[in-house]
Amino acid sequence: MLSLARFRTYPGIHASGAGGHGLARYRSAVESSLLMAIPPVTGDQRFMKHINRMALLRLLRHEPGLSRADLSHRSGLTRSTVGLLTRELIDEGWIVEASANITGAPGRRPTPLGLDGRRIVLIGAELGPDAICVVSTSIRGEVLETRVAALHSTEAGAVCHQLAEVVTELSTRATRGGATLLGIGVGLPGVVDKRSGLLELAPNIGWRHVEVGPRLGAELAAAGLSGVPVYFHNEADLAAVGELEFGVRPVDDPLVYVSCGVGVGAGIVLGEALFTGATGSAGEVGHTTLVIDGRPCACGRLGCAEAYIGLRSIAAAADALGHEGIDRTLLRDRMAARHAPTRAAFAHAGRYLGVMLQNVWTTFNPMAVVLGGETVSLGGEAFLDAATEVLDRVSERAGMPPPRVRRARHADRAAAVGGAAYALHATLNPHLNTLQTPYEAAARGR
Repeated sequence: MLSLARFRTYPGIHASGAGGHGLARYRSAVESSLLMAIPPVTGDQRFMKHINRMALLRLLRHEPGLSRADLSHRSGLTRSTVGLLTRELIDEGWIVEASANITGAPGRRPTPLGLDGRRIVLIGAELGPDAICVVSTSIRGEVLETRVAALHSTEAGAVCHQLAEVVTELSTRATRGGATLLGIGVGLPGVVDKRSGLLELAPNIGWRHVEVGPRLGAELAAAGLSGVPVYFHNEADLAAVGELEFGVRPVDDPLVYVSCGVGVGAGIVLGEALFTGATGSAGEVGHTTLVIDGRPCACGRLGCAEAYIGLRSIAAAADALGHEGIDRTLLRDRMAARHAPTRAAFAHAGRYLGVMLQNVWTTFNPMAVVLGGETVSLGGEAFLDAATEVLDRVSERAGMPPPRVRRARHADRAAAVGGAAYALHATLNPHLNTLQTPYEAAARGR
């Protein structure tokens, strides 16, 4: 077990150890994150300063409107230290001062502080089986711009080139007015080695052991983005981080995000951190078995959840799957017209989703399950009501209340927005070593 004595100089506590508020606040967070290795900080005052700066930003993200005095009290840092750090953060575009509160008391009124949504931007991208989605966001989670494009090819080099082009276009537009690009998060449709950028397996695009990191890194470097950290993760994991960073606070925790599209997967938030398992493949719920010896799945198994819930299966049942793939326009038009056979196809898949959600519930016992992805957007209430009806029946029989089930805040853009959120998440938590693995740093160490 990690010793808490090591954390006396961690977030919100200056190196001399004065003030105990920060230690008390972070003790519970440390105890819930014992699997996360913490880098040594002895003698590294620059890193200590960075830790404290990010601690102040996390406090303001949790509770916008805190004053400098509030930050000093809650972090354990001296008022002079808070004053110096907040001045730097204002100058760099992280935070902004609001109008002073009217308290009725004599003397100078405290000035509220909050995250600045104008001068620092993030880029998030999702590589899907047949399309890419790229977004730019502020550090407050506001989506500034979105680009969605069908893949010109599924050949790895061509895909990375196309993805780099769109990322470069949006980053150029986002920084044109002088804003700083903080980082890029890329969601991939399968099992990812986030340090090397290796996409180990993506059955829905037919890829195995594809080095997306080196390919995309070279493309971005050639476009002038070599100094920007780039993070790679499974797309459902990133969408879960998006709910964590950009969602309503306090955060539902534990939380499971379920991605419903051509592929089906999950991202798991535990202790306000992403749980990815021993090898990074936690959350592959789409390849859990729902029906023994059932339908064939793209992964090679039989009876996987994805074979019943995935959009390709729904499109086939709705007669909207042709030689050129899924006809999303046809599905959307038919659902808008309340076409009975198409609604029935989504409802049938929704019932299987309900079974899978009950398995997620009993396995992870989350406070909330968040559903996102294009199947949720296309299927609407026909898909979701069928799922929640199954879950409610199971709950009634068990005599236990089910977790809250809600739609993702950003629907079918959730993974791309989550990519932007992950770049912020890694920046705000420099004390969590498991997050500090942008591709650029990994490549130098190989």
